[in-house]
Amino acid sequence: MRRPALSPSVTAALAAALLFGASTPLAKQLLRDLPPVLLAGLLYLGSGIGLLLLRLLRDRGWRAPAMPAGERAWLALAIAFGGVLAPLLLLLGLARSGAAAASLLLNLEAVLTALLAWIVFRENADRRIVLGMLLIVAGAVLLAWPGRLAPAAVGPGAPLIALACLCWALDNNFTRKVSASDALFIAGLKGLVAGIANVALAAMLGARLPAAATLAAAMTVGLFGYGVSLVLFVLALRGLGAARTGAYFSTAPFLGAAIAILAFGDHVSPAFWLAALLMGAGVWLHLTERHEHLHTHEPLTHAHRHAHDEHHQHPHDFDWDGREPHTHEHTHAPITHAHPHYPDIHHRHPHR
Repeated sequence: MRRPALSPSVTAALAAALLFGASTPLAKQLLRDLPPVLLAGLLYLGSGIGLLLLRLLRDRGWRAPAMPAGERAWLALAIAFGGVLAPLLLLLGLARSGAAAASLLLNLEAVLTALLAWIVFRENADRRIVLGMLLIVAGAVLLAWPGRLAPAAVGPGAPLIALACLCWALDNNFTRKVSASDALFIAGLKGLVAGIANVALAAMLGARLPAAATLAAAMTVGLFGYGVSLVLFVLALRGLGAARTGAYFSTAPFLGAAIAILAFGDHVSPAFWLAALLMGAGVWLHLTERHEHLHTHEPLTHAHRHAHDEHHQHPHDFDWDGREPHTHEHTHAPITHAHPHYPDIHHRHPHR
């Protein structure tokens, strides 16, 4: 029997799902005082402002991110699709569809993320990973499934919601391209742009800012549920790739439902336990994955936080105090070896 392997990247993905899942019942409470569009904007704005302030404190002032010029276009695409287009399409779709149908359709994001990763971006996956993802998504669908879902409940907004999911799936894969860069900067910038866009849209729809206490609560939930969650999501992308990270993150609805049951006394249905079983089986299949074969690393130059392991044997062109991990631009020499690995930033090689 395979033993589960809880790597730092897997832990980051599950922690991201936990924080995002926890934000759902909290946001539901905030909807009593805020319209949905304004709440979305404040959640994103809280994440963006909070993370950029944390980055200023960490770096003791503003420091330009060490991002290669070729990655800036990927980040711009991720922000445009995930921070601007997707929320707008979702809101337009929700206005034309029932809430239950929309909840079901939102599970398309994980499926589309994986399909794009496997087909377009050539990320490796075997049958075990595919089956695990399907079980996790099936659990999420079961949680969102209403007692009755008439065909008319889907409504004409379904294509718009599906397009929103496609935009977020593209965002996930584009963000994977820049995941070696500063996660605080990536998540902070995405949150800031998405927050400004959604608050501006809410203002055009006639929304007004709430009382200071409600404003602070919304932005605090956004900082942790959207901001810190996204930082962890980027770190998971760095170590796992888009498909596996998306699958782990799909446990968020279950974690959110569990928190709602424990904290707010929500009703526990039989579907909850069946969803827990399906998601648990899916996560177990992912945790027990062992992908190992002979592979070759091509020469690669990039900058990210690292320690001097087998993949990071390089000289330094600056005075190094010996502390690890550290961040600087470095070059990987070609190497051929075999060991267990994920499709992380150092293992994006082709498979026959």
